[in-house]
Amino acid sequence: QVQLVESGGGLVQAGGSVRLSCAASGRAFRPSLLDIMGWFRQAPGKEREFVAAVGRSGANPYYADSVKGRFAISRAAAENTVYLQMNSLKPEDTAEYYCAAARAHSRWWNDYDYWGQGTQVTISS
Repeated sequence: QVQLVESGGGLVQAGGSVRLSCAASGRAFRPSLLDIMGWFRQAPGKEREFVAAVGRSGANPYYADSVKGRFAISRAAAENTVYLQMNSLKPEDTAEYYCAAARAHSRWWNDYDYWGQGTQVTISS
């Protein structure tokens, strides 16, 4: 079993930056369960949407169009940890941000097997 724990959310002014972290842990889980680690977000009254994802060792990152050029996903090669650097934040970025893990690349939340509990990011205008 895999546990994902996010941290780093909070209240940020528009135009500011915040960095989210997600650490995976568990007992004797297969490394392939974490081949892809990604971030999704969900705002009140809206569906959960893909933000970014990355393969092992930070390979092949990809982003939602709404965050491309402003957010950067990274992953430490030796750690089961993924980061999301969020810059030039806008009020519409306000949401609960979730870390997730999958065995193959996908932008579809249903393809992700493990989820964190979420961390709130609120952008004030």
